[in-house]
Amino acid sequence: MQKLLVAAACTAVITGAHADGGNYAIDPTHTFVTFEIAHFGTSTNRVRFDKKEGMVRFDRKAKGGRVEITIDMASVNSGVSPFDSHLRSKDLLDVAQFPTAKFVGDKFGFAGDQVTEVAGTLTLMGKTHPVTLKASRFNCYLNPIFKREVCGGDFETVIQRSQWGVNYGLPAMAPDNVRLLVQVEAVKQ
Repeated sequence: MQKLLVAAACTAVITGAHADGGNYAIDPTHTFVTFEIAHFGTSTNRVRFDKKEGMVRFDRKAKGGRVEITIDMASVNSGVSPFDSHLRSKDLLDVAQFPTAKFVGDKFGFAGDQVTEVAGTLTLMGKTHPVTLKASRFNCYLNPIFKREVCGGDFETVIQRSQWGVNYGLPAMAPDNVRLLVQVEAVKQ
């Protein structure tokens, strides 16, 4: 279940509303991949991955590009050390065998100049399936510190963790559906 979120996180994609085309590097200090999953039908577990990297090629005029985000699965962080250890175990993310997850998106949806979604694939636990990340916010701006354009937004999707073989606790402990959230900003190179 956590793997799905990571993948979706990898699904976190960035594009530029003001950009005419170029390459963007994911800013790890403003990019977060998190997932949410119900716990015994009572509360919601929220977990993030602290280490990620990636690049975006984006051309607003051509309404296209490519996004690649790689997530370090061992960086899973729930804020509860014993839970993090269980997430890394063979029961869930099997980090020893599958140390990274990767989202590759190459189909961008637009409403005017605004990116509305990025579709691609999520590779998690050695399995690759299609995933579409919907944009709930998107913007580009001139960063006063970097003196370069930065584009980003909030993206999300819901995945079924069983597609990637994350079956632990189904369905009593936690459902198949996992909400994946990707907050991403990328700096034009």
